[in-house]
Amino acid sequence: MKKGFIFDLDGVITDTAKYHFIAWRDLGAEIGVTVDLKFNEQLKGISRMDSLDRILAHGGKENDFTLDQKEALAAKKNTHYVELLQSLTPKDLLPGVKEFLDEANAKGIPCAIASASKNAPFILEKLGVKDQFAGIVDPATLHKGKPDPEIFIKAAEILNIKPEEAVGFEDAQAGIDGIKACGMFAVGVLSGEPLHGADLTCHELTELNLDELVQK
Repeated sequence: MKKGFIFDLDGVITDTAKYHFIAWRDLGAEIGVTVDLKFNEQLKGISRMDSLDRILAHGGKENDFTLDQKEALAAKKNTHYVELLQSLTPKDLLPGVKEFLDEANAKGIPCAIASASKNAPFILEKLGVKDQFAGIVDPATLHKGKPDPEIFIKAAEILNIKPEEAVGFEDAQAGIDGIKACGMFAVGVLSGEPLHGADLTCHELTELNLDELVQK
């Protein structure tokens, strides 16, 4: 019997990937690194600084910037990204998300967010669903990023349940790996590439039966 639901944000609750891509593409252009959609796939689900490190390595510039300069670049990207997010509304929730959260809340099943995004509270506010979540893991408290299971373990702690008592929802392979590493049931939300190791996959939450999930 499952007692809680833990969600990644990007690609599961909403899709801000396009805004990330625009912000990283523009920053890359400034420093002479081409970030295209294909390379952008490698940035999904990982932290801002890890993303920047991958971009710099991609452009052969991994030794061109000090840590302070890299932090300034990451902050510049985030400022641009947050500007792009201002246009988010509840209409940007992915199909079935509002209904799934409403049903979970009606049935007393608590939900939490496990996202590497430091902007998660702001995004959930813009989407009109922040109150639907019992808690949001603060990425600043983490020592390791996905695929390490730390973020999912912390999310389960927020809900006062064991990891194996939760269902985790992810759209990235690193996230699925993290969910499985702590013994949690993994639902993979597909958007292109297959997700290996997921216990169940769907293209959107409308395909899922909440009562059946709780019995997993």
